[in-house]
Amino acid sequence: MNERLTVRMRELGFTQEELAESMNTAIEQITGRFGTVSPRTIHNFTSGRTRWPQARQRLALEAVFGCTATELGFTPPARCPADRPLPASAQHDEEEPVLRRTFLTAASAAAFFPAASGVAVVSGVSAASKGSAADSAGGRLGQSDVNRLTAQFALIIASDNKTGGTHQVEQAALGWAQHALHLQRTRSASQRVRGQLYGLAAAFMGSALWAAIDGGRLDPAQQHLHQAVALAGLSGDSSIQFRIWGHAGALYRHLGQYTSALAADEAAKRTRAARDPLYASLIHARTAVHHADLQDRQAALRCLGLAEATLGRADAGAHRPPWLLFYDSAEFHLLALTATTSLGLWEQAEAHAHHTLAKLRPDLKRNRALTQAYLAHAQLGQHETELAVATAHLVPAQARHGRTARLLNHFGHRLHSFAPDSAATRQWFEKELL
Repeated sequence: MNERLTVRMRELGFTQEELAESMNTAIEQITGRFGTVSPRTIHNFTSGRTRWPQARQRLALEAVFGCTATELGFTPPARCPADRPLPASAQHDEEEPVLRRTFLTAASAAAFFPAASGVAVVSGVSAASKGSAADSAGGRLGQSDVNRLTAQFALIIASDNKTGGTHQVEQAALGWAQHALHLQRTRSASQRVRGQLYGLAAAFMGSALWAAIDGGRLDPAQQHLHQAVALAGLSGDSSIQFRIWGHAGALYRHLGQYTSALAADEAAKRTRAARDPLYASLIHARTAVHHADLQDRQAALRCLGLAEATLGRADAGAHRPPWLLFYDSAEFHLLALTATTSLGLWEQAEAHAHHTLAKLRPDLKRNRALTQAYLAHAQLGQHETELAVATAHLVPAQARHGRTARLLNHFGHRLHSFAPDSAATRQWFEKELL
């Protein structure tokens, strides 16, 4: 039996299912493809049946726990000493060197993003400076520095997918953005590397912006937006520019500035990245939401049709940045759900909600909670009071913050207005007061 791994799982509160999910997420955030680790795989680890996991699994374990596989109780074969990889002739399951370095960098980042909690436990600036002391020692910046920051960014994305816009995610992202800019100021580098670092600084600032929006902290979000736009422009990276304009649209929407949100959509459409059908589909779907906010039903439904059609033309196997991995058929239906909810098209909204829940990846826990809250609204709009309350109760307590909390609060107001004396209404408010 692997006692070390079992104890470490117990310390972090992992079940076998949760560890498998976290490992699969770690694999996807680095490689772009969701892993295939199952609870049975974890059972084989803890029972000692698997003494040395295959490369991707081993490196994902190191990323999740923030330590080496040997420290987790695994024993490398004699031909593979723990301090160096297998020789080329025996590397039948080893990753390419760049991928391995990126995974090992992610392992160091796991100290700031424990998978059991899904949030940063050290404030952004101190986390960045603690985690990257070696980076600041001097010398010329190179691709390895870029790889390290890219791995940190992937973990920020994974944390946001699980928890949503917490203050901790926002502060951690800000810290890494500042660290990337500190490297720019203090180290020499080629123009290509400088462009990549500006892109990463913009990416981290974009994540801070999104976390602030998601958490309803709109004043700091506006400050983050100005910095993110400037950094994205310096980077010359059209993908990052697309992302920042998308977040700008979301911010303007939450500020009630719907025409500005549409203007941000148009800016995103003008980037080179929008030539890719997947990017184009995403911005069409977001534009549909903003037209729906303005109660322009015809324009909203037209944009949803364009989004669905272009999504069908997207090459699913194309390499794309980790932040875009969230957008798929499930996310399309979630955006369509948002638009049809704004328009009061309750039957269509419910259909989109069920499509989202059926297709949603297991690691996107924030989106699942959001969808359940929207579904409750759609059911209430169809006078299914008891069903709507039962659906709203499915949203877990730990997900009731940010946008999800605001949706549930609005649900309570609608419920009281619609059926103030019903047993379901009394049940909702009694449980909410507990």
